[in-house]
Amino acid sequence: MLDLKVPKAAEIHGHLGLLPALLAQWPTFHAYLSSFLTILVVWVNHHTIFSHIRRSDHRFLYINGFLLLLVTFVPFATSLLAEHIRDLASSRVAAAIYAGTFFLLALDFNLLWSYASHENRLLDPAARREVVDSITRQYRFGPPLYLLAFVLAFVSVPASTGLCMALAVFFSLIGLFIRRAAGE
Repeated sequence: MLDLKVPKAAEIHGHLGLLPALLAQWPTFHAYLSSFLTILVVWVNHHTIFSHIRRSDHRFLYINGFLLLLVTFVPFATSLLAEHIRDLASSRVAAAIYAGTFFLLALDFNLLWSYASHENRLLDPAARREVVDSITRQYRFGPPLYLLAFVLAFVSVPASTGLCMALAVFFSLIGLFIRRAAGE
């Protein structure tokens, strides 16, 4: 959000006008919206898995803290992509950083969940096995597909970013399926 700039009246007076000045910032608007929606999906999925976790330990807190580090990096990676999307050479590097961020997020989400759910280490004793297994199965898709998005960044930036967006939609929907399976 901090990258969006309010066009100054003095700068647009006599020029094209306010609307074109705002439209010229479309990559920044897109980056903000993409970043926000991605963080929202992470937050919802984080909440979903934590509804099955009842305890924590020292190691678990560090795994969760690393997830926070990665989530706070998302706006930078998204802004970087928005800034360099129009230049072929730098857009590939920016898309790789963008997809790589989500690859690391997916790895950490899997680590967080597998650590908590291993032998029900940190889970609510009432957590249903089919729900736990469903979360485990669904999260396995993330790392290989985000790795594919990372590799695609060097071949096709639209394919890479499109796959990242499709995965965000996928992971936004899994929370609904998990909650339905859990009877919530």
